[in-house]
Amino acid sequence: MKKKMNMNKSTKSTLITIGMVVVAYIIMTILANAGVLSSLMKGLLVPLCIYAIIAVALNLTVGILGELSLGHAGFMCVGAFTSSFFSLCFKETMAAGPRFLLAIVIGALVSALFGLLIGIPVLRLQGDYLAIVTLAFGEIIKNVINVLYVGRDANGFHFSLKDAMALNMEADGKVLINGAQGITGTPNDSNFTVGAILLVVTLIIVLNLINSRSGRAIMAIRDNRIAAESVGINITQFKLLAFSISAGLAGLAGVLYAHNLSILQAQPKNFGYNMSIMILVYVVLGGIGNIRGSVIASVILVLLPELMRELNDYRMLIYSIVLIGIMLFNWAPKARLLREKYSLKRLLKKDN
Repeated sequence: MKKKMNMNKSTKSTLITIGMVVVAYIIMTILANAGVLSSLMKGLLVPLCIYAIIAVALNLTVGILGELSLGHAGFMCVGAFTSSFFSLCFKETMAAGPRFLLAIVIGALVSALFGLLIGIPVLRLQGDYLAIVTLAFGEIIKNVINVLYVGRDANGFHFSLKDAMALNMEADGKVLINGAQGITGTPNDSNFTVGAILLVVTLIIVLNLINSRSGRAIMAIRDNRIAAESVGINITQFKLLAFSISAGLAGLAGVLYAHNLSILQAQPKNFGYNMSIMILVYVVLGGIGNIRGSVIASVILVLLPELMRELNDYRMLIYSIVLIGIMLFNWAPKARLLREKYSLKRLLKKDN
């Protein structure tokens, strides 16, 4: 009976989270159609979905798996460039709907594959070492793309790490990836409706995973690795499962990001160290392990810099202060004792 009640409680929580997203989508759509929203706010609707998706993806690794990863900007970069490259190749030969759907699938799968390949050696590490290696992966991906040149002509694809002239294409050839200049001409297929749908899909995947048998095994590994291994849980298998799904969802955010821009470049501001830290701030501010909180925190922190543009130059400073404050509040011994004391007093009052 207790198990059934717990299942109902988890299902109810999942429905509430998804319902919040659906209600927010309906309200914002009505406001946009009524002309109430400014052009700035309309332009932020897709980024809100992008950052909410990647915050949920990172929370799966940090909050549910219990591993600190700073490479999700790299996985987002992989999904963005893979899907953009695919869309550009089939821009004139395939209908927009099926092409974008395939781009979404390809971007997510390739990012998940990178997550699997990176996770096999990296997940043997723990703590700061894991964070450093995943951060290095993100920087390597960004720098490789910045020196990569890909073109296509009647003879097929041409690759170079030198410059576009080294591709040696025929006169009718076209440069698809132009080094640091990135990809130009990606179809603008992203919109608020697609973003909301992908956010709901992300929430369904993550919340169902958390409430499943595999999710309980992943959280057991997070809570006590030795105890989980002693009862027969395959540590490597479940860690790779969570990390790969998280990377795939980060790639999903990258697909939305790439198809929302006319020019896609692998710059530090969008796929670098600051992006990884910003996503981590979303997770910490929303509550580590709290999926609904990640969505709310990402929406708030994306909107605030735009609503308070005079403080935009101090955004990373504010994020850093908030991150330090929340970490101290959550993990400082005196702060934890104070919270426990307050919770105990409140519980005693309720019993009386």
